[in-house]
Order: sequence, then C-alpha cells, then structure tokens
Amino acid sequence: MRILMTGGTGLVGQGVLVETLADPRVSNVAVLGRHALAHADARVEDVVVDSFNHLASVADRLAPWDACFYCAGAPPVGTPEARYRHVTLALTLQVARAFATRNPQGRFLYVSGAKADPDSAFMPLRIKGETEAALQALPITTVMLRPGGIQPAHGERSPHAWMRPFYALAAPVMGLGVRAMPGLMTSTAHLGRAMLALAAMPQPPAVVENEAINRLAR
Repeated sequence: MRILMTGGTGLVGQGVLVETLADPRVSNVAVLGRHALAHADARVEDVVVDSFNHLASVADRLAPWDACFYCAGAPPVGTPEARYRHVTLALTLQVARAFATRNPQGRFLYVSGAKADPDSAFMPLRIKGETEAALQALPITTVMLRPGGIQPAHGERSPHAWMRPFYALAAPVMGLGVRAMPGLMTSTAHLGRAMLALAAMPQPPAVVENEAINRLAR
C-alpha cells in the first residue's frame, strides 16, 4: 500500500505513522504538512506546503496513492469557532478534493470524532459533522472514523504545550479506559491499525464508531 497522510506531527498522526510503518504491506508513506519530519525510515517522504490552501506546488506528488489518512486538525477546546471551521472544514476539503481528483480509485479516511453531527448544539461536533457530510459528497470512497477519548500509545506528545500536562496525568486512566470502555476510548495504535485495515478492505463502511475502531485494530 502507498499511503498519503496529514497530521504527522500531531498526537494522533504520530501514532498512526508508527503503526503504518510497522505494517509490511506499506511500501511508501508521504507526509503532507507545513514542517518536514525528516523521518529515518526510507519509505517516508515529506511533502511540505505553506498551507493546505496552496497545494498547486506539490500537485504532482499527490498521486498515485492508495489511501489518504487525514489526521490533521485543531483542538476542539480553546480554538475560536472561525479558526476551528477553517482548519476542520475548509482545509480538510482542500486536501480531499485534490486527492480525489488525482486518485479516483483511492480512499480518504478521516479522523472525525464521536457524536459528530451537523445539527449538534456543540460547535466542534457540529463542524465535524458538516465536514463528514462534505467529504461523503465527494466522488471517492470515504470513511469517517469517530474515536472518543484517545490514549497516546507510543509516547506521542501533543504539539500543543498546554495539553501535555493533561495527557501526562491522564495516561494511566486512559490506558484502563481503552480496556474497560471500548465503546468510549481508543488509542493512537488502535486508530492506526484500524485505518490500515479499512484501507485494505474491499468495501469499507462509511462510518466507523469507537468500538468498531478497537475491533478492527485487533
């Protein structure tokens, strides 16, 4: 499999990349983002752009890929609505449309969130739901993953310094939660494995809830 991914420096993306590179079926991974990872694994290439709004300069590197693992996003807490909408909806669609145009037989896997709903009264869930609807309207196979709480499984660190103390304190409880509450909690490792399983599946489901993420990871 040849995988294009975003969010490689984020907490979720870091874990997904670890699992992706651990899969022997994966031959190439391109990480689209604003900063180069300079990863030690020779299968990883950096596709650096100033913004997902400006993909023309890397258009020839956006194909051919079997799947796009979209792990980028903004924190749902502390991000103003206009900024959250821009990052979550507008930028995601920019990448998805470019990917769909160049890889019509590929599939786009989007890390959404539990209870995403365009009619939700809670702003992040409403915008996530709107994003899901817009992605599902594209002429390409799309899969929405809806994790609940996400445990860092490989020592991943949030790029947002203010969130790191929370993860440090919550780590033991989150690990227990993944085992005891599979419908509510998952991990970066489970997300990565589930995305790989969905990328290889002949007919993946359109929406994958938290419990199904954990089931696929096994």
